[in-house]
Amino acid sequence: MTKLRRAMTIRCLFLGVLLLAGCSRAPTRSPIAEQLAKTYGLDSFGQIEAIRYTFNVQFPGVNVARSWVWQPKTGQVSYEGKDKDGKLVKATYVRSQLKRQPANVKDEIEPAFVNDQYWLVFPFHAYWDSSADVQDLGVQKLPLGKGSARRVAVKYPPEAGGYAPGDTWELFVGSDGRVEEFIYHRGGPVKPSVVIATWAGYKKAGPLLISTDHSGTADGKPMRLFFSNVSVKLVGSDTWVDAQ
Repeated sequence: MTKLRRAMTIRCLFLGVLLLAGCSRAPTRSPIAEQLAKTYGLDSFGQIEAIRYTFNVQFPGVNVARSWVWQPKTGQVSYEGKDKDGKLVKATYVRSQLKRQPANVKDEIEPAFVNDQYWLVFPFHAYWDSSADVQDLGVQKLPLGKGSARRVAVKYPPEAGGYAPGDTWELFVGSDGRVEEFIYHRGGPVKPSVVIATWAGYKKAGPLLISTDHSGTADGKPMRLFFSNVSVKLVGSDTWVDAQ
C-alpha cells in the first residue's frame, strides 16, 4: 500500500510539472513577424517614453484629425479632437483605469485611440499580439503598384484581437523589410470593410520607423490616411524628437 501511494504521489507530481510547464510556456512568435517588427524598431521600443502624433483620414464624406500623446510605459493617453458637432474635446486618461472614465472616453475616445495606434505601429502588433496568426505566403503581386513583394497575412480570431475581432491585415513586404502596400479586411460590420493602400512617406522618429502616408481605396472609394506632427520623447529626456 505504501509503494502504491508513493507511485501515485510521484505520478501526480510528474503531471503537475507537465501542467506547469505547459502553462508557463511563452506563446511562439512567427519569425517573419519578429523580423518585420525589428525593421520598425522593436529592439529600441523600450527607449520610448512618449509618442506624439496626429491621425488624419480623408475620403468622401469624412475628414478627421485626431491628436494623441501616448506613454507606452504608463498607458497614459492624451487626446485632442473635435466631436460630431465640431466642438473641441480634450481628455487625458490611463488605459488600465477605463472603468473610472466618462462614457465618451470609454465608448468613443479609447476605440479611436486603438484604431489610430494600430495604424501607426502595426508592425509591432504583428509581433506583440499573441492571438494573431501570422503566415508568410511567399512573394506575390502587389495589389496596387507594379512589381511584387512578400505577402504576410496577420489574422485575428473572430472572438478577440486586433482593433476589431476577426480582422485580417495582409502586408506586402519588400526586400528591405518595409511594408510597401497592404490590404485590410475588417472582421466586424463597421465600414469600411476593405482598405487597400500604400505604405509610404517613411520617416524615423528617434529609433522608430514610421510610415506616415497611406493612399488607396476604402470599399472602392478614394482614401488617404496620413500622420502629421509625429515625434517621440526618449526615456530620461524632456525633448521631443521630430520624425524626419
